[in-house]
Amino acid sequence: MNRTYRRRTALAAGAVATVIVAAAGCSGATQNTGGGSSAAEAAALTLTPTTPAAKGELANADWLLEDEPDSLDLDTQGSSAGRVVLTNVCERLYQLQPDMSTKPFLAEEAETPDDKTLVLTLRSGVTFHDGSPMTADDVLWSLERHADPDMEQGDEFGNIAAMRKTGDRQITITFKAPDAMFFKALAGDAGIVWNKEQVEKAGKDFGTPGQTDACTGPYRLSGWKSGDSITIQRYDAYWGEKPLTKQVTFRWASDSALVNALTTGAADGAYAESPNTAAALGGKKGIERYYGPSTASLILIPTERGGLKDAKIRRALSLALDRKGIAASGYGSMVQPWGTPVGSGAWGYEKDTFEAAQKDIAYAPESPDADDLAAAKKLVKEAGGGPGEPIVIGTDASQGRTVVANAVRAALQRIGLTGQIKTVPTSQFEQFYSDPSVRGEIDVLVADWYISKADPMGFYDNALSDSSNNWVGFKDAAYDAEVKQALSTLDDGERAKLAVGVQKTFTDAAVWISVAQVPSVLVLNDELTGPPASMAYLYHPWAAELGRKG
Repeated sequence: MNRTYRRRTALAAGAVATVIVAAAGCSGATQNTGGGSSAAEAAALTLTPTTPAAKGELANADWLLEDEPDSLDLDTQGSSAGRVVLTNVCERLYQLQPDMSTKPFLAEEAETPDDKTLVLTLRSGVTFHDGSPMTADDVLWSLERHADPDMEQGDEFGNIAAMRKTGDRQITITFKAPDAMFFKALAGDAGIVWNKEQVEKAGKDFGTPGQTDACTGPYRLSGWKSGDSITIQRYDAYWGEKPLTKQVTFRWASDSALVNALTTGAADGAYAESPNTAAALGGKKGIERYYGPSTASLILIPTERGGLKDAKIRRALSLALDRKGIAASGYGSMVQPWGTPVGSGAWGYEKDTFEAAQKDIAYAPESPDADDLAAAKKLVKEAGGGPGEPIVIGTDASQGRTVVANAVRAALQRIGLTGQIKTVPTSQFEQFYSDPSVRGEIDVLVADWYISKADPMGFYDNALSDSSNNWVGFKDAAYDAEVKQALSTLDDGERAKLAVGVQKTFTDAAVWISVAQVPSVLVLNDELTGPPASMAYLYHPWAAELGRKG
């Protein structure tokens, strides 16, 4: 299975979050540092995966997180806050690059003697932070731990036939069927290599305050004061390039406190949970803001209730939706109107192919014109005039979602249909995702989503006939077959062509209705530079690249 994620509820509570999305056609590296309106900034944004390389050492960086991690064992608690810390401490068999491509990493070489076999040759000279060498036994044990169905990454291993140690530095993995996504999973949490002895010694306490980290990365966990801070320090015996920053101290803060800490110099940087946080820092001296590519998107998910059961009604709604107005009113124009359900940070390969396909998406105008509305009304007529009762729109009271919900109601009104908004407390919003009975009270959910892999095919299994995320009951045997074919196609060029076909079927049927793609936001003391601006920061050792400009 390919891991896709709904975003944390708080991410939409006023704006959007820090996942990566590369804007269509973006190839340059641009930062936005000046004042002015957020809308003006957004119009000029060029998303970049990187920041300029650092040159000078830094004794300590004070970094802000969205909240305190529940655990630093990503097998049991895979939170984004935990990843922001641990991606500098632990390493993976493959590594996600700032441009969202992947490459072998702790696995020095990867070979595929046939399309159902992966042979990993492990890097020599790698040590854990207790000084012991990384072995093939540690790697195999780590993979088996990840594969446990009770662990966060267990669903990544459903296509695995066997995993074996086949040499002192060699692991061989065989698949039940060819699997193009597993390589990318190894650049995520399914590829973390743990020190078997340390994890087993810690037992259930592993990943809690007071425990060691059991990893190989450029930093070691040096302290966790529950409720106060987490500290990581440079690991001097690291096998790779030595980081410029000696220590990073993590604390956690709400958006308003984050803005204050960055403005006063109490913090050196953060991957801002909301682009509106970056907008609030416009014109502030001593701060630079970078916007990077992400896979995140704002979307509308039709439900089982049936008001949007007919694909013609879904297409009509998509044609009538004012995406540009939503971006401006709900998100300060810090999101980009978008026609596909994943942001362009998913284009980790064959970018030109996906960019061209994005431009050809039907039924998703930025702002509907008279022709779009006429086509939408025609679709409603062909569908028999639509449902005989109001289409119920589920949301919470957050600014962004409220704006989207009102825009959906207005779009329905423009095409002769009636919308009714059902608002629930933010604390209850997650129930729409998890409880079909709660979802049965609405016809469409104002939602957000991202995928962990830089490949659009990491998303489209959500519309398979048997997918638990296919709430509206879309069924297309040809689509199912095309998705499975793409997921088993190892050649990037061929898989991209198949993905474009799958994408067209999905968007033409408006299985989910895309609204906007969401950028990653890095806010940084203007004397510092180096970390990636893209969503790769969740899986790439960003602190190892942080330092002074000169």
